Amino acid sequence: MLRINSDAPNFDADTTVGKINFYDYLGDSWGVLFSHPADFTPVCTTEVSAFAKLKPEFDKRNVKLIGLSVEDVESHEKWIQDIKEIAKVKNVGFPIIGDTFRNVAFLYDMVDAEGFKNINDGSLKTVRSVFVIDPKKKIRLIFTYPSTVGRNTSEVLRVIDALQLTDKEGVVTPINWQPADDVIIPPSVSNDEAKAKFGQFNEIKPYLRFTKSK
Repeated sequence: MLRINSDAPNFDADTTVGKINFYDYLGDSWGVLFSHPADFTPVCTTEVSAFAKLKPEFDKRNVKLIGLSVEDVESHEKWIQDIKEIAKVKNVGFPIIGDTFRNVAFLYDMVDAEGFKNINDGSLKTVRSVFVIDPKKKIRLIFTYPSTVGRNTSEVLRVIDALQLTDKEGVVTPINWQPADDVIIPPSVSNDEAKAKFGQFNEIKPYLRFTKSK
């Protein structure tokens, strides 16, 4: 079972940019691996279009995107023409895995309970899974949405900002945190250490202290 801080499983796969090794593709970057149930479907089309449009924002954060569905690469390549039209981009900008044998889908458990009822008849589709993976190839965050509910790309960006900030500064983020909002000093840091490291901070409770991010 994959959990937060599990090693992200490596794999080789056919994609719209050719055969890749997942670890080699990520290199020293962060990664977002996301699955969609099917090509040429309405919700999936809006999602992949949104990721394609926001690719420059992921690039700024040193994040590589990679999509997946159980259709083959030829289907993906045809579908990409619709994506480019809707997103108004020249290129999607990231590979989409043709997971026709469901190898990656099973490896990352991108299937719901109903899907397993169809595990042997070739009709199994993936749910909307999102895995955020850090440069050490650790899974840092997992989202799983049902096929009926589209994802929120702004939330994917927000949590990447939060993860990168907390790694860098040794802080944690409060509910609904947005970049430039105050952050929380972990309880494991004493007041003297907090003052030396962060300067001024606002103590609401001994265990709840806010400060500005650097």
